[in-house]
Amino acid sequence: MGSTEDLDYPQILFQYANGFLVSKVLFTACELGVFDLLLESGEPLSSDAIAAHLGTSPTGMERLLDACVGLKLLAVEVTREGAYYRNTEISNLYLTKPSPKSQYHIMMYYSNTVYLCWHYLTDAVREGRNQYERAFGLSPKDPFGAMYRSEEEMLKFMAGQNSIWSICGRDVLAAFDLSTFKRIYDLGGGGGALAQECASMYPNSTVTIYDLPKVVQVAKERFVPSEERRITFHEGDFFKDSIPEADLYILSKILHDWDDDKCKKLLAKVHKACTPGGAVLLVESLLNDDKSGPVETQLYSMNMLVQTEGKERTPAEYSNLLQAAGFTEIQVKRTGKLYDAILGRK
Repeated sequence: MGSTEDLDYPQILFQYANGFLVSKVLFTACELGVFDLLLESGEPLSSDAIAAHLGTSPTGMERLLDACVGLKLLAVEVTREGAYYRNTEISNLYLTKPSPKSQYHIMMYYSNTVYLCWHYLTDAVREGRNQYERAFGLSPKDPFGAMYRSEEEMLKFMAGQNSIWSICGRDVLAAFDLSTFKRIYDLGGGGGALAQECASMYPNSTVTIYDLPKVVQVAKERFVPSEERRITFHEGDFFKDSIPEADLYILSKILHDWDDDKCKKLLAKVHKACTPGGAVLLVESLLNDDKSGPVETQLYSMNMLVQTEGKERTPAEYSNLLQAAGFTEIQVKRTGKLYDAILGRK
């Protein structure tokens, strides 16, 4: 191992500082439709042709495409006639809209909502609260009212969450054997992608998506096929309304939105409703026990600061919340992917 003198600290610092440039290149290429156009074309295209198709300046598009090449999102072949660009396997799989693993919608949500809140990170750190008031002129006391401030924004958020479960859903649902649980409630199930994965993996179970009435309506109309008979819906606010009896409750990326007191109240309601021998499955991105990482989770926790009332937590912190609500036999499984799983039994 080299000494500290071998490290180019200014270069490392500028790599960190340039991170926001990288994200904006990615967001812009998605928003303009670069990856979709190259997929549809079926052949490499010149920067001039891409600019003409997408209605941009030739010089601006050329620089954007070259930056995407540097980021391994595009590949380029230089011939006598000029440079021709094509998608890489990564962009075809994750950044084109038709792909079943597309992350396009979450990229757009990050670009149009998350990114604007992060502009006020310094204020969030000073004040310890989300930044919807500065970013959008909306009350910071209602995070989901801000996230769902229009039908368009709600659709972006729901589609973005669905895209995450298209690549992570099976990992968290396979962390434990859930086949013994016949009645499953997905609390805050949104667009239903995780519920659909659950119904597919555990065909002898029924899954109910419990969410706000307007979210349920959109899920029915836009995201969950009408022929999917094993998925039902329940409209309500699980903080204010009753929670029906079930064998298993899934809370995926729910507790990280809220402070400890609200988490305890919600988990107590879940415990009361849960059948004897039932359980709750928490799906969250877990910090290391000493909070030294992973860096992605640390950054997610910063995002919770600018967008919600909550934070990311360690396994011990989630276990304490579950125990306070009455759950026992708590098990933690790290998936090695974006999200992990914690199971607590009644």
